[in-house]
Amino acid sequence: MPRDLGVVLEEWKCLEEEYQQLLETHRLYLEKLEEISKLQKNCSSTILSQRSKLKDLSQLVKKCSKGSLEEDAKTLDGINEKIKTRPNSFFEMEAFLPNKNGLYLSLVLGNVNVTLLSKQSKFSYKDEYEKFKLCLTVILLLFSFMCYFFTNYRFLDAILNFLLVWYYCTLTLRESILITNGSRIKGWWVFHHYISAFLSGVMLTWPDGDLYKAFRNQFLAYSLYQNFVQCLQCYYQSGCLYRLRALGERHNMDLTVEGFQSWMWKGLTFLLPFLFFGHFWQLFNSISLFRMSRLPDCKEWQVGMCGLCFLILFMGNFFTTVAVVRHKVKSRILKPKSL
Repeated sequence: MPRDLGVVLEEWKCLEEEYQQLLETHRLYLEKLEEISKLQKNCSSTILSQRSKLKDLSQLVKKCSKGSLEEDAKTLDGINEKIKTRPNSFFEMEAFLPNKNGLYLSLVLGNVNVTLLSKQSKFSYKDEYEKFKLCLTVILLLFSFMCYFFTNYRFLDAILNFLLVWYYCTLTLRESILITNGSRIKGWWVFHHYISAFLSGVMLTWPDGDLYKAFRNQFLAYSLYQNFVQCLQCYYQSGCLYRLRALGERHNMDLTVEGFQSWMWKGLTFLLPFLFFGHFWQLFNSISLFRMSRLPDCKEWQVGMCGLCFLILFMGNFFTTVAVVRHKVKSRILKPKSL
């Protein structure tokens, strides 16, 4: 038998053995997947059942607490305290179980399971989101700087607005996936990205004309300032979150936001003047656009629509930030009294 043929046969024998091992490994993998699927369904159904039973038990505890003896009241208070901690425990469990997509994800992705099954995968995706946000913010900052100081071309403005539309649409999609995987960003800090995406889309369709040119520099200056503040926030919030996570005071899936939240009170209050200035700039943009819309030669619908978007952004950002600051100041005043 030729030597080369012997080498071929030996190699084929090794490959065949590896292939048989691969088939067995893959069979075990499929079996484990089936087991995992059954366990996921079991956990999800048990959580639903537990929620329902805890709700009924909570009402029963309230009824029993009325007119009960002191010793019984203490036992019932202990049960009530444990009932209150269960929702957080269920939330942690559900972050690793398949969940139904919300309306937005269902419209964009359909019924695709976006739940990441390992802590490392979740944290990697969150970390990628933060890097994406910081990189795009820097790019938008530089682009706004170039358009404001060096160029005066409508097509470059259109590219900037298209980037803003793409950026905010991508943020909303990624944030929806992160929320499904246990991130606690919610309320206004999610909704304002939808408003910003819509505003950028309206700015993109605004035709070149006298009114657009009159508002152009004001918008570019606002965009430049906004991106600068967002860069500051990304940098300082990331450091603050890292420190708080290390101390066990924040969740691993908490995100940076373009605003102010209660956890930023220690160490990041210096950002508040920058934020409030940006909020009032949004109000100034809104007033300027509403005044433009009343001019006799104003024919573009984009003027009034942009004014309305800026007004909604101002009201949402300003009142949410004020509510957070008021709550923290109030809690600090009440703390010494309780001590």
